[in-house]
Amino acid sequence: MTQVRDVAPHELPAVWRLLCAQGWAHRIGSPADLARLVAASQRSVVALNDQGQVVGFARAITDGLSNGYLSIVVVDPACRRQGLGTRLVQHLMGEDASITWVLRAGREGAEAFFSRLGFRVSTVAMERPRQR
Repeated sequence: MTQVRDVAPHELPAVWRLLCAQGWAHRIGSPADLARLVAASQRSVVALNDQGQVVGFARAITDGLSNGYLSIVVVDPACRRQGLGTRLVQHLMGEDASITWVLRAGREGAEAFFSRLGFRVSTVAMERPRQR
């Protein structure tokens, strides 16, 4: 059974490798940058397979009262369609239904996945893209 829990610092190198392998290198930078991202996030979780290998990761920024932002949700392709993404997101969001959660869902299949978790396309969100 795959375990979903808060990420431990010693797991960050494996998280970094998973994210880079799934096309997130341009967003997370170096392993040191990833460590800073996780430290600045209120919630960061991993999915570990039966051998203890990192097969999923997600992080969120939230005030815990009103608003939350899902920043990264990644599952190893070999482990998809097993409920891991759902478990990662549910672990991040917790039980408090009074918090509004937002995300950017630009990757293929993201809209269908997140709609199953209660998300819907919004007409009120705005974005100021990062500058390179």
